[in-house]
Amino acid sequence: MRYLAATTAAEAAAALAAETGLTRVLAGGTDVLVQLRSGLVEPDLVVDIKKIPGIREITAEAGGFRIGAAVSGAEIGEHTALCALWPGVTEGLQLIGSTQVQGRCTMAGNLCNGSPAGDAVPSLIAANAVARIAGPQGERDCPVAEIPSGPGKTTLKKGEIITSIFLPARPERASDAYLRFIPRTEMDIAVASAAVSLELDAGGTVKAARIALGAVAPTVVAADAAAALLVGTRLDDETLAKMARACEAVCKPIDDKRGTVAFRTKTAGTLAKRAALIAYARAGGSR
Repeated sequence: MRYLAATTAAEAAAALAAETGLTRVLAGGTDVLVQLRSGLVEPDLVVDIKKIPGIREITAEAGGFRIGAAVSGAEIGEHTALCALWPGVTEGLQLIGSTQVQGRCTMAGNLCNGSPAGDAVPSLIAANAVARIAGPQGERDCPVAEIPSGPGKTTLKKGEIITSIFLPARPERASDAYLRFIPRTEMDIAVASAAVSLELDAGGTVKAARIALGAVAPTVVAADAAAALLVGTRLDDETLAKMARACEAVCKPIDDKRGTVAFRTKTAGTLAKRAALIAYARAGGSR
């Protein structure tokens, strides 16, 4: 195994593109090192991206924030302005692992791991977040929603790495929330999860909504039809019940030892309903 501490995104992309064997990118390492220690992978090349300028920084941009791919969960949790603007995004990331893991894990790493149960991903999709990708052909921007392609898989091409994730600006009466169900009280993988992002008008009516569901399909699912039901309402009980059913309709989970298809499906709708109420209250709404 060879190790490269890249000093530019171009250097990292070129090395990854040129390698004919198995490669891994090292940012936080909370997934890669577990894979190495357990013998699941034996990469020919590991490219460390932490030394690339700006990749460990959170930068204000166009009313939102650009988060470097190697910024840790702990650092994001300590960024007051980012947590205030996108509380659902930051709380999802901070549910990953233990306090020690938070010191290393990254938002981009959770996305690139390709798990449909990744806690950082549903809120990013609900937020319309955009990933900046560096590759052999240069840079490109891609919606986070288009990156996962299946369990453990992404749409990233050979040699491409995510260098940052952009969370856009939002109006004053807008907020989000993320909830998950786990069998244990902490340090567990979501059996089902839901992220909801809402924008309200001056009277408290929902102007725009996005919902993303995790751990209930091969990838995180954007429940667009369910979100559309919230627009023009103040989240009355009937609307929330319809929204929950619409969320259930897009679920395609599996049966395993952690949860049945029926349980995961029902839980996803319930979590979406609860997350919507939290996001609504955070945005300044009153039912």
